[in-house]
Amino acid sequence: MTPKERVLGLLKKEKIDRVPCFSGMGNVTVEGMKKYNIKFAEVHKNAEDMAKLAASTYKLYGYECAVVPFDLCLEAEALGSEINWYAHVEDNILYPTIKTKLVKAGDEVNIPDDLEERGRLPMIKEVIGLLKDDIGDEVPIGSYVLGPFTLAGQIMDLNELLKISFKRPDDVNRILTGLVDVATRVAKLEKEAGADYITIREMGAPSDVISPRMFKTLVQPHLIKTIEGIEAPRILHICGNTNPIVELMNECGADAISVDQKNDLVQTRQKIGDDTILLGNLDPYNVLVQGTVQDVENAVKDVIEKGVNGIWPGCDIWPDVPPENMKALVEATEKYGKLS
Repeated sequence: MTPKERVLGLLKKEKIDRVPCFSGMGNVTVEGMKKYNIKFAEVHKNAEDMAKLAASTYKLYGYECAVVPFDLCLEAEALGSEINWYAHVEDNILYPTIKTKLVKAGDEVNIPDDLEERGRLPMIKEVIGLLKDDIGDEVPIGSYVLGPFTLAGQIMDLNELLKISFKRPDDVNRILTGLVDVATRVAKLEKEAGADYITIREMGAPSDVISPRMFKTLVQPHLIKTIEGIEAPRILHICGNTNPIVELMNECGADAISVDQKNDLVQTRQKIGDDTILLGNLDPYNVLVQGTVQDVENAVKDVIEKGVNGIWPGCDIWPDVPPENMKALVEATEKYGKLS
C-alpha cells in the first residue's frame, strides 16, 4: 500500500497492511531545512519554501504525511492579531507567537466576512496545492485548525479566559460560538485546497487546566459543532492529561482521537473500547529528540502493544530530532506494525 492508501484507509476503518507512521501536527526537521537551505524564521510566509519543507520529512525518512502550517497563529492572524515572527533569529527554532490580544471579557468577536482572504490563509491554500502536486499521489496531506477554546486563549488573555469560564460562562459560550465558525471556515479552505485530513487541536483544554465537568459543559458542545462542520477525516487532539475526559473526547464525533505522552494508553483503550481509532502518546521530545535509537524502537513497540492504531507522536516533533531517530521511528513501525 502507499502511505496515502494506508493512512486514509485507517481513518475510514478499512483493512490496511500495517499501522501507519504519521501525524496531524508539526513534523519538520532541521535536516529538511539544511536540505533546502531554508531558515525557519522565514518559512512561515514563503509558500514554496513551506511546501518544500513540509514534504522533506517524507522524502528524507519515509514519514507518511506532509502537514501545514507549522505554527498556531493562522486563525488569530486572520482575525487581526499581530504576530511575532522572530525574523531576527538566525539559528534557534522559535515558533511565531501572538503579539496582540483582540478580545477582552464581554467583548464580541469580530469575524470578518472575508476571513478566507486575510492573513496567511490564501498562502496556506497555495502551499497545500503545491504539496498535492509534488507528493499528493504518494502521501496524504494533513492540515489543522485550533479548537474554539484554544483559539479563544490565543485572541484573549488566557488567565482572563479561565477566570470568566468559572464566573461568566455565558460570555465564554458566546465567544466560542463565533470561533466555531472560524474553525469550520478555515478547515473548509484547507479541505478545498486539497487537505486529506484535518486535526482539531484543542490543546488548551486538558484536565491539567480545566475540570472534566467544565470540559463537558463549556468545551465539548463547541467541539461537537466544529467537528460536525468539517467535511474531511477528522482527528481530535488534546494535550496533557486526558484520561479523565477521554470518553467525552470520544463523544465529539471525530474519526480518531489523539493523546499525548501524559495519557495512560491502557486505561484509555479500556474506556473507549476497541472500535475507536486511537493515536498518539509517543513522547516527541524525551524519546524522539533526547532518546537513543533503541529508545525509539522500544517506544514504538510499547504503544502498539498498548493499543494505538497508528504511530503518531503526542505533539509536534521538535525540529532538532536526530536523523537516526526519525529513521528508527519509521523502521520500527514497519517492523512492529504489521497487521494480520
